Amino acid sequence: MEFRVLQYFLAVTREQSISRAPEALHLSQPTLSRQLRDLEDELGKQLFVRGSRRITLTEEGMILRRRAEEIPALMQMAKEEVSFSNDLIAGDVSIGAGETEGVRYLARAARQLREACPFLRYHISSGDSTDVLESLECGLIDFGLLFGGLDTSKHAYITLPVRDTYGVLMRRDSPLAKKDRIEAADLWDEPIILNRNTKDGISTDGRSLNHWLQKDLSELNIVATYSLLYNGSLMVEEGVGYAL
Repeated sequence: MEFRVLQYFLAVTREQSISRAPEALHLSQPTLSRQLRDLEDELGKQLFVRGSRRITLTEEGMILRRRAEEIPALMQMAKEEVSFSNDLIAGDVSIGAGETEGVRYLARAARQLREACPFLRYHISSGDSTDVLESLECGLIDFGLLFGGLDTSKHAYITLPVRDTYGVLMRRDSPLAKKDRIEAADLWDEPIILNRNTKDGISTDGRSLNHWLQKDLSELNIVATYSLLYNGSLMVEEGVGYAL
């Protein structure tokens, strides 16, 4: 599989048309069509459903697009790393992070480094542990900030001296908002919104929600999940439920 052909493939997915992409690629349409058919033959999978006006990606085509989009980013990172002189600390530091107080700790470290390394640039991409770990595995980020759930046999890690606090997010006019303290039983019959990485009552940092709730999640009314809490907060605001 040639990188050049992957670029052709990405151009077609952007244009959503095999007839419009050749102009941007400075190719004839027959040449582009032949290259794409050869790519499909090489992979043994259909990548497009060709309509009269536009193409639609198959499931395999969507997988290839996601991976193909990562390659230019990796190539750019490699180019920048090689280009900088050995005696100059400069370049881009890519970080994946959940919504955690650890980002504040990171920001303080970046501020302290500014005097010694003014040519460093920091890029933080937000996501939950699934997003961060996937980017880490693909080499798209240099390191990630996670609540937990890390396979320590595969990754080097340090524990940051910060602590995140869990709670219940609710509307101000919710019945439970009038209480001074939320007990587990208060949530047993309420619609609950959970982080998507909470599996079988275990959060990504290993804490057991089952233990605190005194019930299995299967016994609760789980109405929605979120990956980033901001989106969860919008569901709360619109009255979908209570977010943990």
